[in-house]
Amino acid sequence: MSKTVVLLVSSGAAWESRALTALNDHPGTVLLRRCVDVADLLAAARTGQADVAVVATDLPGLDHGVVDDLLQHGVRVVGVATDPDLTGTHAARIGIVTVLAAGRVAELADLVSGLPADPTHPAPAYDDLPVLDPTDPAPGRDAGPAGRVLAVWGAGGAPGRTTLASGLAGELARRGLTTLLVDADPHGGAVAQQLGVLDEVSGLLAAARLVGAGTLDERFVTVQRRLSDHLRVLTGLPRPDRWVELRPGILTAIVERARQDGQVVLDTGFSLEPDPGEVTGRPERNGLTREAVAVADEVVLVGSADPVGLARLARALTELHEHVPDPRVRVVVNRMRPTLGWRESDVVAMLAGFGPHLDVHFLPDDQAALDRALVAGRLLVESGESALTRAVGRLLDAVAGVPASRAR
Repeated sequence: MSKTVVLLVSSGAAWESRALTALNDHPGTVLLRRCVDVADLLAAARTGQADVAVVATDLPGLDHGVVDDLLQHGVRVVGVATDPDLTGTHAARIGIVTVLAAGRVAELADLVSGLPADPTHPAPAYDDLPVLDPTDPAPGRDAGPAGRVLAVWGAGGAPGRTTLASGLAGELARRGLTTLLVDADPHGGAVAQQLGVLDEVSGLLAAARLVGAGTLDERFVTVQRRLSDHLRVLTGLPRPDRWVELRPGILTAIVERARQDGQVVLDTGFSLEPDPGEVTGRPERNGLTREAVAVADEVVLVGSADPVGLARLARALTELHEHVPDPRVRVVVNRMRPTLGWRESDVVAMLAGFGPHLDVHFLPDDQAALDRALVAGRLLVESGESALTRAVGRLLDAVAGVPASRAR
């Protein structure tokens, strides 16, 4: 009979000696190693010899990234919780689906030797501890209707992604809707600079650490920068090279938590193209942008009104459909001006080949309004009424599910 090979790490918990006895005496398990900490556990798991890791759910350094690393090396994770109501809940948040109360540790060997084949399924006889759905509201917070998620995306060449994203977020907040603007550009976002936020701490990276630690629900508000009563911002990467700290799934977890509080606007990168040179298991730079457009309820695709911008916009439409099945897209043609020599109907006709019912909206080339906002480090809606702010308002009126304009 084949035996289940087990790694154990508990940092001297009171139940450890009973766990060692249970594992050593059971005919179906063999204890490969008693690890001293998380680093020792990962090193042992990467040898490919272990099947299961038994960990204390309150182990220092244990987070979602560690659990993912173990699963990628074929090592199932079983948590042992001294306080099931607290540490069992924490374990569920960081991806541990099977948790055993410390008082039942004598049953540990039977549990690990009978784990189901699917690592996402808990052991049937040990599923009485709290298991959380990541979309559930935090304790004490009403579920309420979830907010909408808008991802502002566009091809390279500075078509105006950040300007449009901040404009939409500002208009949503002006209408009295709680809104979070997230800078999710992996190539170096500019939301903080555009809005005059000088903090060097990245809200996105701080939120990613909370996801890993399983404390996003409780501490999410602490990593957001408050701009007004209804608008907050999650600042982006302080340096482009730090995209490697955002593993797959982080942005989705942040967005699903944020939409419980209100509307979410994502400022994204410019490329959806996979990187064939990436090593398996390592985050992929453009994966953050693909994740943003995939989690959004609606993608606002922005492109410039000039010939180069429209060609890029057409290619972006095709690329989006290749990466996101049946996306809900709203096309925005930016910097529309009479000197180009064509009308809005001409541009709509050019784009008609990508869908007869494609929603196309136009923003005027209003450099004066942009300059006022940029120089002051303020939102468009704060820099005064203009042709551009009125166009952003009309765009928002057209977005499904967003209430009509209200008085200021």
